[in-house]
Amino acid sequence: MRRFTITLKSNKLFKGLVAAVFWVGVWQLISMAVAQELLVPAPLAVLSALSGLIKTMEFWRITGISLARIMLGFLSGIAAGCIAAALTTRFKAADCIISPFLRIVRATPVASFTILALVWINNDWLPVFISFLMVVPIVWSNLESGIKQIDVQLLEMAKVYRLGFLKTLIFVRIPSVMPYFMAACATAMGFSWKSGIAAEVISRPGLSVGRQLYNAKIYLETPGVFAWTITVVLISLCLEKLLAAAAKKFGSRFNA
Repeated sequence: MRRFTITLKSNKLFKGLVAAVFWVGVWQLISMAVAQELLVPAPLAVLSALSGLIKTMEFWRITGISLARIMLGFLSGIAAGCIAAALTTRFKAADCIISPFLRIVRATPVASFTILALVWINNDWLPVFISFLMVVPIVWSNLESGIKQIDVQLLEMAKVYRLGFLKTLIFVRIPSVMPYFMAACATAMGFSWKSGIAAEVISRPGLSVGRQLYNAKIYLETPGVFAWTITVVLISLCLEKLLAAAAKKFGSRFNA
């Protein structure tokens, strides 16, 4: 079984490498066809720009600050989404008030909120707010569905055995909604990161990935734009992997 797992992972890694080589090759061909670095820089030029960035402390400082901002919005959004789901599934009045607002937020483009929020919120805090705003509806929607799908018979059995509110919450409700919660976190992380970077591009806080992207575009440093974009993608992939690992760990714990 272990040998089979290793072989499967090796096959996935090989397929991933083949796909990466293929698309880098396509990128190189497009760059050669266009023959203008200002429009489509070659992969080696972008790699050189990225390696130059990675060697500087400023790069790590900027990416760390952007990540901290967006994670603050992400975690705040998760908390608010959980509270909103608990309220809307428990109280009809809360559902009438909160649900329409969150549906409007979910349907409104990120750029609209960002431009409006610029009037009221400091540039440094705008990415936090936008990340928060994008996460809340996703977590609320998934958790609300999860809460409504809890097996009524399990709740009745908890009442029969007089487990009480706390034990019912720990042993029945949380395990039942955990798959919905982890799915919401995985989806919300991607939206939070992308919307947070977009907010940084518009608001341009002093130290931020979004400002670096904007500056590279203004000064026509196309390899720099590609390098910072690759940084955003790599961080997003790392965050997804961490969330997947956390989901696996917590899922096995609750299933046990």
